[in-house]
Amino acid sequence: YLVGVGRADCTGPVAQVPLMGYANPEQVGGQLLSRLYSRAFIVADPEGSSRVVFVSIDIGMVSQRVRLEVLQRLRSKYGELYRQDNVILSGTHTHSGPGGYFQHTLFWITSKGLVGPALNSIVNGIVKSIDIAHENMKKGRLFINRGTVENSQINRSPFSYLANPESERNRYSSNTDKEMLLLKMVDEDGHELGLISWFAVHPVSMNNSNHLVNSDNVGYASYLFEQEKNKGMLPGEGSFVAAFASSNLGDVSPNTRGPFCANTGESCDNPQSSCPIGGASMCMAKGPGNDMFESTRIIGQNIYLKAKELYEKASQEVTGPLSSAHQWVNMTSVSVEINTTHTVKTCKPALGHSFAAGTIDGVGAFNFTQGSVEGDPFWDQIRDQLLGEPSNETKACHSPKPILFSTGEMTWPHPWHPDIVDVQIAAIGSLAIVAVPGEFTTMSGRRLREAIKSEFDSHGTQGMNVVIAGLCNVYTHYITTYEEYQVQRYEAASTIYGPHTLSAYIQLYRGLAKAIALNATQELPRGPEPPLFNVTSLTLLPLLSAENAPSGKTFGDVLEEVRPEYREREVAEVTFVGANPRNSAENATEHNFLTVERYSDISSSWHVVLNDASWDTRFYWSKGSRGQSNVTIEWHIPAGTEPGVYRLRYFGHYKKRVLFRLLTIPFEGSSSAFQITAP
Repeated sequence: YLVGVGRADCTGPVAQVPLMGYANPEQVGGQLLSRLYSRAFIVADPEGSSRVVFVSIDIGMVSQRVRLEVLQRLRSKYGELYRQDNVILSGTHTHSGPGGYFQHTLFWITSKGLVGPALNSIVNGIVKSIDIAHENMKKGRLFINRGTVENSQINRSPFSYLANPESERNRYSSNTDKEMLLLKMVDEDGHELGLISWFAVHPVSMNNSNHLVNSDNVGYASYLFEQEKNKGMLPGEGSFVAAFASSNLGDVSPNTRGPFCANTGESCDNPQSSCPIGGASMCMAKGPGNDMFESTRIIGQNIYLKAKELYEKASQEVTGPLSSAHQWVNMTSVSVEINTTHTVKTCKPALGHSFAAGTIDGVGAFNFTQGSVEGDPFWDQIRDQLLGEPSNETKACHSPKPILFSTGEMTWPHPWHPDIVDVQIAAIGSLAIVAVPGEFTTMSGRRLREAIKSEFDSHGTQGMNVVIAGLCNVYTHYITTYEEYQVQRYEAASTIYGPHTLSAYIQLYRGLAKAIALNATQELPRGPEPPLFNVTSLTLLPLLSAENAPSGKTFGDVLEEVRPEYREREVAEVTFVGANPRNSAENATEHNFLTVERYSDISSSWHVVLNDASWDTRFYWSKGSRGQSNVTIEWHIPAGTEPGVYRLRYFGHYKKRVLFRLLTIPFEGSSSAFQITAP
């Protein structure tokens, strides 16, 4: 094959934009722990014209808006080379990235609308990563390997899982999929290019009290692998690209100690995930570490170490043709043949009461609990007044789900949920990447993989490795099995197209697999193209305005200085006169807010040893009054740091009013030099 890899920043505005994932409007960014990246991989046939692009992006999920804008940009740049059928965009599902990149109204509510700068930085980052991969194509080889990751997941809805038939459950040793599938890429001389790992776990080691933008456990795994392979480079730099992509993670949590009542410390592992005092809002799962930072590192490191082992031992070469199959489908009315006599249908989208309960990884609001099969007259009445009552047809279609939001019947100012959804499979030789538009639960994913594999088998393409790539192309929440749906925990309440959603997807993806196996992908109907709504930016974010430094100070001046001396495992900290970090996101594509620099006696100059993509640095912005704000930079000095003289630097932009225009002015600041002494 010809192989190309690329990585580009897609962090966007780290302040004032709500983080996407927990649907908690209070969880607004203002701080930075690690940068977010788009990682692109292109595999092409050296003889023919077929190629496949897989992109894994450090964001909550790929929205339809992001997907459509990326495809537009690729078409204008490359013509028909990169299209909806051969480009897969997959979100890692971190819950700590900026939101606001959706065109459907539901997602505006918790992310303060459509935030232009957030959307643009994601689209630009994805396109740039594909550009870099495109420019670096070279002859290469691919190897596949698979193995088991231990101590890194639990099923967060075990009572739903138990609703699946016993005979089916007995075929599996666990209620989560522990297998990691890894694709290794090298050039023809054996030089390492990169890898993609697929593993099913929610990147929610960082909980919903977090305000630091970061890529969570799977992002930490990418960071460790890339730091190891790009020796001597700063984080985010270097040619080796390691993507840790999502899979069927719908009911899979990394918070391995399970759910406890925050107030009493007792377990709340019950069908309602509810506590005796405080109800469901007190029931939260704990990770393996002492705090969320340590849990993120522990889970990330587990995933990284398994990937490293599989990468080093990968010997099964991937060969064979490249192909891709794609359809747009109106998911609100798919007819599914359950058997020869019985046909069922999917529904207009709707969310159930338990959607509002949240999960043990991020609890919901008010007094909602998981497992509600009855509505609540109080909330139903409020909904009827504000948003309108669901139609009888939608109620019947979604039964036994009590509908909280009938999003498929809500169209102001734009539709609240997508109707038209992408289904897509890309085959690289014996590897079939199944791009799914949401979060399949463990058992849903198993059924889908099995159906696709048997479809390939029955059309003469034996031995396919079928892997699910999650959160691709458009976000449609969750996909549970029919049996799990009956229990109506959070995942089922969020299965928006009704109880037969999974059966519909299995039927659709079987059709794609058959087309690939029979070499008939050209004959698949395209389906109805999704609309691009005419809205570019509509947001409740505060406007950026002129800023001030305190009297007698200027931007970048130090307010609280570092200590003269630190040891490893201590935290070096400095506070500056700061400015809104959004100014930087809107002004510069790849802006570093901070560096850690070490003084070299040999060259008598400072050298950058860390940037803000490092997991050892933290950037905090705090807004004061009268247009003033502070920035604090922390360096959590790791064990093994070389003793010597260091300093911390800050780079920002402030807004200044000149006549009738607001200008953006860059500035910088530096701490005093400090010593790190040997332990």
